[in-house]
Amino acid sequence: MSIYEVVLGEEFTKLHPMLRQRYESMGKREFIGSGIMHTIVGGPKWLYPFFWYGVKWKLLFPERGKNIPFIICNTPTVGEKGEEQIHWERKFQFGNKERYFNAIMSLDRNQKVIKDYLGDPARFYSDLSFHVVKDGSLLISSKGQRLVIGRIEIPLPRIFQGIATVEEGYCDTKQAYTISVNVRNPIIGTVFSYKGVFTEDELS
Repeated sequence: MSIYEVVLGEEFTKLHPMLRQRYESMGKREFIGSGIMHTIVGGPKWLYPFFWYGVKWKLLFPERGKNIPFIICNTPTVGEKGEEQIHWERKFQFGNKERYFNAIMSLDRNQKVIKDYLGDPARFYSDLSFHVVKDGSLLISSKGQRLVIGRIEIPLPRIFQGIATVEEGYCDTKQAYTISVNVRNPIIGTVFSYKGVFTEDELS
């Protein structure tokens, strides 16, 4: 049983069949998909120095645009304590520049939340809650967040947090997964956002 099946419980059966298949297999095999992000937008220009630092950590990036080629790779890994982890690599191709928005997810079985460490190496931590909406899409929302400095994790006041909302669905007409990600700050507004589609690559 994948960490996502555990955290969703009975809700897991309400997912669109293609999403159910995708999240059921995580932890058992690698998933590689490719597609197009129709839009990638971000916050005010004075945040750009922060975005440039994010490039180094494979966390954020300053580039914006439309119809950006996209690759997603979900790889099962094992943590230091033997816990099941899923490495999320999300790669965006801006011409000859590759930009990333990476994370490692694992399960907090006591709190029934997904632990999300953002960046390579990790620089931010967030609790994630998972729910299924009426059309069978998966809604992911961030909760408590911490700044990660090596092995030290510092809780962030809400005014400094990037509150993420992610919706992943499946379009039967296009036969493609749909993805919408929006990261907002209570004061700044949208910090980072992208929306598009992707399909699973055929195994060679």
